[in-house]
Amino acid sequence: MGWTARDLPDLTGTVAVVTGANSGIGFHTARELARHGAEVVLACRDTTAAAKAAAKMTATTSGPVRVEALDLASLASVRDFAQRWDGPLDLLVNNAGVMRPPHHRETEDGFELMLGTNHLGHFALTGLLLPALLSTAAPRVVTVASVAHLGSDGRVLEGNPVEGYSPEMGYCRSKLANVLFARELQKRAAAAGSPLTSTAAHPGVAATGLVPDPNGMGANPLVRAVTPALMRVIFQSAAAGANPTLYAATFAEPGSYTGPQRLGESRGPIGPAKLNKHALDEDLAAKLWTQSEEKTGVAFAPLV
Repeated sequence: MGWTARDLPDLTGTVAVVTGANSGIGFHTARELARHGAEVVLACRDTTAAAKAAAKMTATTSGPVRVEALDLASLASVRDFAQRWDGPLDLLVNNAGVMRPPHHRETEDGFELMLGTNHLGHFALTGLLLPALLSTAAPRVVTVASVAHLGSDGRVLEGNPVEGYSPEMGYCRSKLANVLFARELQKRAAAAGSPLTSTAAHPGVAATGLVPDPNGMGANPLVRAVTPALMRVIFQSAAAGANPTLYAATFAEPGSYTGPQRLGESRGPIGPAKLNKHALDEDLAAKLWTQSEEKTGVAFAPLV
């Protein structure tokens, strides 16, 4: 379909949280939501960078934009963010992520960095913000995955251990976890008769700061130096990459997965994205959910 951010509805009165919104897909997602009237919270680890991003946004938006500290690699930070939250929340966009650190790294809670940040941090955040979400008429949670989940071997329950650590497979598994979580959340919401909608999206391949991020592939100085200019030539823009997320945040059907449709889902007009066979495994999704509750200590309240 030829849907773009220009097709967003009037979002006046809507409150949204976008994680990792200081740059890349998150920045453009947050800016477009605010441009269409939403009150947007940039939930970021680097609050200095987020403040600069917010200043850029407010020059062209109608909705208010503010910054809150959130480090998804720290469950203490996630809990602190949720405890500070006051009032209703209409939309949560679980966008932030870490991609392919060359060596095994752990969060402060002892989880492998990619699974801990990309999945477990967002799992805990969603669960802790659930009361605020359910206080609104039509709450929505969007989880940003990746076309890379198609490469996962399905061994997501292993948690990317240090033995045999693979940057590529670890990332694929963390993104599979994102899709499994989004689908399981929608399954549970539907079974409970909840107004909550859970969707997922992936941006294709876009020129963002994720590759040169020093917490990921950018730990290599050469990658950090060369890739920003190279990506702008080869890949689609971050603004284009935000379109699937924005569609998932507003129009997409419950339980859907949206992504670009051309060149192996790397770019182009948006539509239904392909799912790895493991992403369709409902037993695996349920096991991951139980394991995630145990690891984070966050048990989701009833979804109604």
